[in-house]
Amino acid sequence: MIRLSLIAGALLMSLPAAAQDKPQWTLVIHGGAGVMERAKMTPEREAAARKGLDTALEAGSKVLAGGGSALDAVEAAVKVLEDDPSFNAGRGAVFTYDGTNELDASIMDGATRRAGAVAGVTRTRNPISLARKVMEGSPHVMLAGKGADQFSAEKGLEQVAPSYFATKERRRQLETLKAKKTSWFDIDRKFGTVGAVAMDAKGHVAAATSTGGITGKRWGRIGDSPVIGAGTYADDRACAVSATGAGEYFIRAGVAHEICARVRFKGESLKAAADIVMKETADLGGTGGVILTGPSGEMAWSFNTPGMYRGKVSASGEKVVAIYGDED
Repeated sequence: MIRLSLIAGALLMSLPAAAQDKPQWTLVIHGGAGVMERAKMTPEREAAARKGLDTALEAGSKVLAGGGSALDAVEAAVKVLEDDPSFNAGRGAVFTYDGTNELDASIMDGATRRAGAVAGVTRTRNPISLARKVMEGSPHVMLAGKGADQFSAEKGLEQVAPSYFATKERRRQLETLKAKKTSWFDIDRKFGTVGAVAMDAKGHVAAATSTGGITGKRWGRIGDSPVIGAGTYADDRACAVSATGAGEYFIRAGVAHEICARVRFKGESLKAAADIVMKETADLGGTGGVILTGPSGEMAWSFNTPGMYRGKVSASGEKVVAIYGDED
């Protein structure tokens, strides 16, 4: 027994420090990026956002701590954020120009690179669960509009009246945008997309993203959130990424896949790869941020805005919830 212990100890000492320090599981979440500044944030809004992020971390980490999969964890975390009107996803989603709520979501399994996505859905309480159902219960990757709504009902997912998603604050934002006619994008310059990435005890990663899009969007506009490789990507050979920001630019840059490609082929750390790609996206004119984790247990985020609603936790680390750019 002593001899075996000595051998095990010697093997452990021979491992790189990173391998020894690898947590059993990891979880990183976001609730959108943008102009989050202390001077413009009410105490009530800040407290609600931090509570929502904390609750989402608890939901996802409970799955992982119980031996569950990264896929189950990211879905659980995102469902919490979809149900929280503090964030632009599910209940609390922004309005289109015509005064409706059209929801987008996607999910990806890094172990198999299977993926599912939906765009412009109007009646599914949790669009992220619909995206997963597309992945697991259909031969397709993305469904949109009425077809996605029909598929959701046929698969027995919880249906709600479109009015369920509407809130007074989001209505105010639409009315302000229409009155000022200042921008194609969110009047408050916040991209409220939500997302989660996780690594489970088996070393598999997964990513999930959900959003109501941008205030005042028209003509069936679809951003990066449901686009695999732009707003969401997961690959056990590299990492898992969920993005939030000005979707048109994230699509053009292929942000999520580009980060994973740099990690896989260039051997860059998650943070280094994310910073480079976010800089390239900013050079195009795009603002926002990303969250990441990988099979190595590394967790990271990168954003080029004043703030990003974000949080992280692991089996061996302290829980972090943050909003502003200067708190990490």
